[in-house]
Amino acid sequence: MANSYYDPADLRKFGKITEWSEELGTKFFDYYGKVFEEGALSAREKSLIALAVAHVVKCPYCIDAYTKDGLERGITKEEMMEAVHAGAAIESGATLVHGVQMMNKYNKLSM
Repeated sequence: MANSYYDPADLRKFGKITEWSEELGTKFFDYYGKVFEEGALSAREKSLIALAVAHVVKCPYCIDAYTKDGLERGITKEEMMEAVHAGAAIESGATLVHGVQMMNKYNKLSM
């Protein structure tokens, strides 16, 4: 494997963030665990959402974690890719809709 800024082994170290801030780290992990419990959305649905968001925020650790989680929950590769495309569509749409800001500014300045 080529050298990378992101070491996949670091994902297993995530729990250690509590060592430098026990109170906040513990609160984060309590919250995180609660969010991914079954609720109005199933844990499977939340895993797909997390996978899509992981791609949008470009977190390789999250991509690894939620690809694995998805496989364990029986999510197919087609479902995963569709979720990734849904995230990409929202991200690109959000970028493009800001083009309206540019158009407004251009029109204001060019008058």
